[in-house]
Amino acid sequence: MKKLFTNYNFEFSKNEKKILTTFCKQTLKQVEGDNKFFAESKIFNSLVSKLSDGTDLIKLTKDERTKLKFQLEQNVKYLKGQLKKSWFIKKWMYKSMLTQYSDILENYFRN
Repeated sequence: MKKLFTNYNFEFSKNEKKILTTFCKQTLKQVEGDNKFFAESKIFNSLVSKLSDGTDLIKLTKDERTKLKFQLEQNVKYLKGQLKKSWFIKKWMYKSMLTQYSDILENYFRN
């Protein structure tokens, strides 16, 4: 049976908020100039403001949650590909990023 109402309230740790804020800002840099990505730009601007306002409980809309989850999944997929191709130093950096993003996905965005 499918749930009628889904809870989009999250309590991220201080470190997770910092990681997600940085991730959202990077995404904004990529999509800001293009009119095709106006909706994404608006969503990620909203996410940055919610993550940096200092409250413990963060309430996301369905679209914000969906876009954030999708972008995190795409980033994890990209990092896994880069991890296979890279050498020692890069591999060490990518592995750290991959672990952080994967943990956030597993803890908050898996059903």
